[in-house]
Amino acid sequence: MAKVVVIGGGYGGITVAGGLDDVADVTLVEQKDQFVHHAAALRAAVDSVWGHTVFMPYSRLLERGKVVHGTCMRVDGRTVYVAGHDPIEADFLVLATGTTYPFPAKHMVSQASVAKARLDQTRDNLARAKRVMLVGAGTVGVEFAGELTSTYPDLKIIMVDKEPYILGTPGYLDSLRETITKQLEERGIELVLGAPLAYMPPTDVGMLSTFRVETLAGVPIEADMWFLCYGAQTSSGYLHGSYSQVMHANGTVMVDEHLRVKDMENVYAVGDITDVPESKRADAARAHARVVIANIRDQLSGRVPSTTYAPGKEWVILPLGPDGGASQLVDPDGTTRIVGPEETAEIKGTDLMVTMIRGQLHLP
Repeated sequence: MAKVVVIGGGYGGITVAGGLDDVADVTLVEQKDQFVHHAAALRAAVDSVWGHTVFMPYSRLLERGKVVHGTCMRVDGRTVYVAGHDPIEADFLVLATGTTYPFPAKHMVSQASVAKARLDQTRDNLARAKRVMLVGAGTVGVEFAGELTSTYPDLKIIMVDKEPYILGTPGYLDSLRETITKQLEERGIELVLGAPLAYMPPTDVGMLSTFRVETLAGVPIEADMWFLCYGAQTSSGYLHGSYSQVMHANGTVMVDEHLRVKDMENVYAVGDITDVPESKRADAARAHARVVIANIRDQLSGRVPSTTYAPGKEWVILPLGPDGGASQLVDPDGTTRIVGPEETAEIKGTDLMVTMIRGQLHLP
């Protein structure tokens, strides 16, 4: 059987691996010993039950293929070099290593036990803190503020951002910003907008240690803890070498409409690592994966790849804890509309898509 190697066991990677398990010899290479459901990671930072729920085993994902746990050190053509493992040769290679992001939105450590211990310590610290500063008022900062205020209603939250309003990147309707801003203010969150911090706190994120900083506009801020809520970086360092010519300066990989990596035979990419012009989202990674599954199945059957991908209209789902938030939705006719807390909770806020992901991993 054709050998398919998928590097990266996130949303796109598990979808590709599971979708080709019945027609190919699939190997999934993943550094972490358990899947991490990062879409629920912010709730895990405040809720001990969720601190276990977001970690799920890979053991039932593949019926015929295998999962190799280890760090991918480099790729030469379609030969994959994994620390502590013999080189793995692939007939088809799929790059799905995504992006890194500051804790607690993502966990970059290999062992789930270590990640869980850090979450336990963070929740311990939050229970004793009085004031928490969030640096960044984009989607992660907003969602984390909602989780914090839902769980710790007496905790004072200060959000800092260089932009003069929340959700400062393009693509958001003013009405969404207004709705979310009103809810944040109703929760007593202090918004310090229009100037970045002059310097970062001297303590690590998530640690309990009182500090004082100020913005470039001279606004002083005192808090007991802080978190960085921006700073995604593409996880593609292992590709430098034979793939350098198909990588952008930001680490993303050039792909065509079939999601094949430019100038690389039988190599595809999905999710955040691609240069597809759209926001980096779990649902986009899964959509990429479905295209790649169809195209590799075409090739395995002797056909040319026939399925293409084009970014669609993007939904923005912004829960503020289990029962708050707002969403920017796009109807089939292209009309964009804003919905409030109830519909947002139905889409994401209550379950945070755990049931769907457990289904993909074939877990009860």
